[in-house]
Amino acid sequence: MSDFWDRYGRSVSICHRMPPVLKLALAISVIVAGVAIPVRYWPAYGVLGCLVFAGHSIAGIPLGYLIKRLLIFLPFVGSMAISLPLSQGLDRGWDLMLQIMFRGCLAFLVSLWLVNVMPFEQLLVTLRKLKVPAVVVAILAFMYRYVFVVWDELDKMRTARKARSFSGGSLWFRWRTLSQMIGMLLIRSLNRAERIHGAMCSRGWDGEVHWLDDQD
Repeated sequence: MSDFWDRYGRSVSICHRMPPVLKLALAISVIVAGVAIPVRYWPAYGVLGCLVFAGHSIAGIPLGYLIKRLLIFLPFVGSMAISLPLSQGLDRGWDLMLQIMFRGCLAFLVSLWLVNVMPFEQLLVTLRKLKVPAVVVAILAFMYRYVFVVWDELDKMRTARKARSFSGGSLWFRWRTLSQMIGMLLIRSLNRAERIHGAMCSRGWDGEVHWLDDQD
């Protein structure tokens, strides 16, 4: 899991040597352009997609890495997008669905490029220098720190499930087991969050993240 988010963040390429502020500006510019372009101008999405894939190629990020991450992301954005034609009507609903799919995938690929050309801790420092609200930077820092704890908890649950079910079972059985694991993971995450918050408060946590370069 430690290499899931920024596996190629410490590689050497033209993209990696760019100034951090420029990397962030390029990523935000592509996302804003994707949101601003109407879906009827679909060739522009193709141009933006080619630019994003060119950036991944220059950074040395393999295509297989992107496909695996897209396969994880698509069910979430697809489940939200497919509900629009049913709620908004078939005429307007399909346009909204395409907009969400195109813009969501574009933003996801751009975010993958950003975290793989800039280590996450460097991204946090850059956001802080740009005067991003401290609460946003703190949320991102805690998310990056404790997502590995949640993933380790999930690994333990998966190992326990495999030890108790030697056969794969039917598709319904696997879906039911997965839903139970997700629910149990949520409960364990909430309990772990309460214990961590209590431990932080007992050590003097005042709600503010202190950095090494802070001046007294």
